[in-house]
Amino acid sequence: MKSTTTVRRVSLSVAVVAALTGVAACGSADSGKGDSKASDAGTVHLSPVAAVLRDVEQSTDKADSAKVRATTSMGDIMAMNADGALTWGNGLKGNLDITYTGGKLADSMRKAGTSHMEARYLPGAYYVKMSDAFAQQADGKHWVKYDFDYLAKVGGASGAYMKDQLQTSTPNQSVKMLLASGDVKKVGVETVDGQHTTHYAGTVDVAALAGKGSNLSADQLTALKQQLKQSGITTDAIDIWVNDQNLLVKKSEKAATANGTLNSTAHYSDYGVAVTAEAPPAADTMDIADMMKSGGVSSPSGGTTSGGTGLSS
Repeated sequence: MKSTTTVRRVSLSVAVVAALTGVAACGSADSGKGDSKASDAGTVHLSPVAAVLRDVEQSTDKADSAKVRATTSMGDIMAMNADGALTWGNGLKGNLDITYTGGKLADSMRKAGTSHMEARYLPGAYYVKMSDAFAQQADGKHWVKYDFDYLAKVGGASGAYMKDQLQTSTPNQSVKMLLASGDVKKVGVETVDGQHTTHYAGTVDVAALAGKGSNLSADQLTALKQQLKQSGITTDAIDIWVNDQNLLVKKSEKAATANGTLNSTAHYSDYGVAVTAEAPPAADTMDIADMMKSGGVSSPSGGTTSGGTGLSS
């Protein structure tokens, strides 16, 4: 039973990183590894494709913020849309409107009176705003706080990895992953969102890249790789579309999991947009740690909800 719970948790935790931030679904990595060679003088030589992607990585990172429009699905577990703006200059911050459109999570959320919610991201936690129906059973509180340290604690290796991802993810993570994989090719030229773009694609080894770019300890990394293996997540197919300013316009990722195929697509626009995010009023906020201690909040159907992230089992 514990094994099944762990598999479900790691699969959904990975999905949450993609779904809620629209940034990177299945991993991160230091850029440039795997596709460059150093000469005796220490000069790094990149392939033509890798050189372009290195510029894209740097340009997107320096842009500091963008509007994000994303869709994510995982088998019959969930399907959701997210729309908002994020900034990543000093830790991930921003606001997204999230709508559950299908799957078991959408059914559970509808029963709890919430199929749409607002999410706010701050460096140490993220917050989700639930419905009035939820608040009626939560001492009148509409917001749920998900502290990253707490999620890392209860989630084991997958929780620690999720914390690392949520605190360090940026749109250019998908570019870094392709650079690190050494398996990337130019597909062609396409028009995306009205812009002239170049399409690149590749496949990455998720567990291998987790070790290259995360801040996990050796024990945590070993445990994460085992959980990824159990969950069926081995490779991640990534496609990116880059405009003439070397900025990421679109990213899509696809990976097989024990819960079904994970699909994530994000569109980026309005780079440099002003983004502000503040923690909601404490008097209107419930901590997920307190909810878990009390057994959660009963939904109208008699079930429980922990904010609809799919992190609890």
